[in-house]
Amino acid sequence: MFEPLQDWRYRRLFSAQCIALLGTGLATIALALLAFELAEERAGVVMGTALAIKMFAYVIIAPLAQAFAERLPRRLVLIVLEVMRGSVVLLLPFVTAVWQVYVLIFVLQSASAAFTPTLQATIPAVLREERRYVKGLALTRLAHDLENLLSPLLAAYLLTLVSFNLLFVGTAIGMFASAAIIAMTALPHFERAEQRSFATRALRGVKIFLHTPSLKGLTAIHFAIAAGGAMVLVNTVVYVQSVLGLGQRDVALVMACFGAGSMAVALLVPHLLDRVKDRTIMLAGCIITVVALGIGVLVPQSLWSLLLLWPMLGAALGAGVTTAGRVLLHSSRESDRPAVFAAHFSIAHATWLVTYPVAGVVGARYGLDTAFLVLGVMAALGTLLAMRAWPAGLVLTVEHEHVDLLPDDPHLMDAYGRRHAHPIVIDDLHGSWPAPGGRVGRL
Repeated sequence: MFEPLQDWRYRRLFSAQCIALLGTGLATIALALLAFELAEERAGVVMGTALAIKMFAYVIIAPLAQAFAERLPRRLVLIVLEVMRGSVVLLLPFVTAVWQVYVLIFVLQSASAAFTPTLQATIPAVLREERRYVKGLALTRLAHDLENLLSPLLAAYLLTLVSFNLLFVGTAIGMFASAAIIAMTALPHFERAEQRSFATRALRGVKIFLHTPSLKGLTAIHFAIAAGGAMVLVNTVVYVQSVLGLGQRDVALVMACFGAGSMAVALLVPHLLDRVKDRTIMLAGCIITVVALGIGVLVPQSLWSLLLLWPMLGAALGAGVTTAGRVLLHSSRESDRPAVFAAHFSIAHATWLVTYPVAGVVGARYGLDTAFLVLGVMAALGTLLAMRAWPAGLVLTVEHEHVDLLPDDPHLMDAYGRRHAHPIVIDDLHGSWPAPGGRVGRL
């Protein structure tokens, strides 16, 4: 499991990622307290708007930022973005109006939307052995789950000693430390993408997603998993405190069970992949989501039902997202990986942008039973779409004919005329996924 940490470059990048994650968790809590100080009874509106701005930045900015930074040195981009994030966080204690919070959050999350997929696209070049890369993905999932558990505990302890504004300072120090660690890490040589227009670079990752069956299936899988995750993240506090009449400690307990389910599966996935395909594991996560939400409709509301369902939904999340990086790796060329990882970052968060308000609005207006039902239907729909878009018998090596290449083109060196067969990846020469014996043109 911890084998990737033997690689000193990955160890440093992973350390930088963990420090940044912890800092982001502390900043989220401090932001909630800042919102209450500025808006008091309207703090919920401020936080809701700030989270909406975050999701908007993640969905829209990630491909645009990647297209802008594509021609720049990878390490320089990561360092500049971390310094930018730390500098913005340092400004938050000095805001005096809500609109200033919104502006800074947009800048901060825009930098995050560029930083995270860029770092994710860097890891495969560091851990080139696939077995190690899969374990690295599991470690990343584990880090996210541990951050969800540890950040609130650490923040609660620090708030007994210092003002919440100092949490922002601690976050900034962490991000500057992350930038320093990256600056001391020599990254490998990356295959450079060809010169293209800004619009072409910005849309390239999305186009590859739209033409690759496994990536279209991955999008539907994320939608199904997000339906279950949204039920947990949006309605846990309502379920525990309003419906069951329990306290804040019980909220923490239930959320810890959700995180424990995700961590357990993240630890299992590297061993399962020796015998089970990525698609099977991810669809199992979708099916668990549908089953758990269905049980939520049928069983009486109680703490015991939550202690059963929330670990199931956590396990589903772990199964659905842990191996996503390997699917992206297999579905793109190295030069296209920054664009593909940025598109994945954007598309995955778009699914949450849909399921979050559904979970909140339906739960508030029609009750939690109805929320379970509606989100269960959404999860089932996502599962069926994933199965259709990414068939189990998908053939990767396809015989095809190039309609716009000359017979002496280097790509056709081993071909008979314009026809040959090889594993398909959507790129400049393969603009669509060919049917066996079909024709392909440029992207």
